[in-house]
Amino acid sequence: MQKRRTLLVLFLSFYSFLLQAQFDISGVILDSASREPLSKASVFCQNTTLGTLTNKEGAFNLSLKSGGYDLVFSYTGYHTQTIRVSEQNKLEVLLVKKDNSMEEVVLKSSFEVADGWQKYGDFFLKNFIGSTPNAEKAVLNNPEVLKFFFYKKTNRLKVMATDALQITNRALGYELRYQLDSFVYFYNNNINSYRGYCLFMEMEGSDSLKKQWAKARVDAYSGSKLHFMHSYYDSTLLEDGFVLSLLDSTNDKKFNKIKDPYDTVYYGGLDSTNQIEIWYPRKISVMYTKKSPEPEYLKKMNLPKSVPYATSYIDLKDTIVITENGYYYEQKDWINQGYWSWKNLADLLPYDYMPD
Repeated sequence: MQKRRTLLVLFLSFYSFLLQAQFDISGVILDSASREPLSKASVFCQNTTLGTLTNKEGAFNLSLKSGGYDLVFSYTGYHTQTIRVSEQNKLEVLLVKKDNSMEEVVLKSSFEVADGWQKYGDFFLKNFIGSTPNAEKAVLNNPEVLKFFFYKKTNRLKVMATDALQITNRALGYELRYQLDSFVYFYNNNINSYRGYCLFMEMEGSDSLKKQWAKARVDAYSGSKLHFMHSYYDSTLLEDGFVLSLLDSTNDKKFNKIKDPYDTVYYGGLDSTNQIEIWYPRKISVMYTKKSPEPEYLKKMNLPKSVPYATSYIDLKDTIVITENGYYYEQKDWINQGYWSWKNLADLLPYDYMPD
């Protein structure tokens, strides 16, 4: 009898832990003007495999593991809306209909490149999906939805889409639905940026193919930005192979190794929100010492083959908050250079991915 009681206590304790380790987000999506429910509206967590559609009453429900998420609400003909969530909540989401004025349409058409896909398509794919080995196995299935605009005065290319981009990544075994807000490439300094909302969907395949995908995902995770975020949150940076250095205050070509990345000068520990904060006053370098950089990366960056480790360089415009699942914000305040900037959509893993 005592043994049964002990097992029951252990079971109830474990069950209680599971309940605390997840939370529910529910609500309803309505037209902002008429307050009519929007049936089959899309609800998903940005950069995850977690999503659903609303029912006839416009209602939805999602069960999420602990952490932070950007919840994305979209419906054809309406402006997309995002809400950041990290705890149980019931939402009323009012979506606003799009109203493209004639002036805006004329302005865009004057800069649109008629043969944009033929002229810029390959260039866009290399800078958006990527030029890595994984990118070679990723395919954009609906390029016809892309619109290309070139602005001579500022020497920049802008790419927009009339519908969500449908991408098949055969390297990692994901179907991606990416709602592209905009992609911009600045030719004067060869810098690009893009914004959008991505939903991952698991591909179907044989057992042997799933094993290949599992191995490829572990390799993509190793040394990635998501891996870095998890390691910082778990206080395992050094054990996991990450070495941080801070740009010298008097020499912009010298980086000094940070002895303790958990020093309160740079780091704010877990609090009641289960989040951590990091802040660095100058550029930092992040070296990953448990994997050699790919030959394609060394060639792209004109680096010698003898370079032993991949290094990324980060500028933080403000304090970055990191949650348990690797989600961080504000993402616009994090600027990549180096290795992580070479990794684009084809090497991206969802926030709800964790290696076995």
